[in-house]
Amino acid sequence: MQNHVTRLVVTATLGLLLSSTVMTSSRADTGTIRVVFTKGGFIIGAGGGRGVLGFHHRTFPFRVSGMSVGATIGASTTNFVGKALNMHKPSDLAGSYAAIGAGGALAAGAGGVQLQNGQTGVILQLTGAKVGVEMSAAIGGVQIVMD
Repeated sequence: MQNHVTRLVVTATLGLLLSSTVMTSSRADTGTIRVVFTKGGFIIGAGGGRGVLGFHHRTFPFRVSGMSVGATIGASTTNFVGKALNMHKPSDLAGSYAAIGAGGALAAGAGGVQLQNGQTGVILQLTGAKVGVEMSAAIGGVQIVMD
């Protein structure tokens, strides 16, 4: 009887340890982002670029494209750097993003933007210096595809 109880306790303890390991590995993490994005347009703006995600000591290249509709005129290139929050795996970065809060900051070149992926919940917090002349009060979105 005592061996049976001991085995039951050991089995229960191992089960708890394994389940806590699984829970720990499924926690969201943060990655780093570097993106060069070029945009231009007149009324309708379009842009694209390339970037790199740093996640768990590895790098993952990606492509980014976007479009905006509204009062857009000019062209610019922005070098963004920042964080990718709520990541579980590198492929979580892929998908469609919309601006959170003051989305006009990206279009106006105020130096920063926060975007959220509607499918995976990943949030990008990016800042960057814009080169070129572009005035915009447009609404748009961004699409990211992993290379």
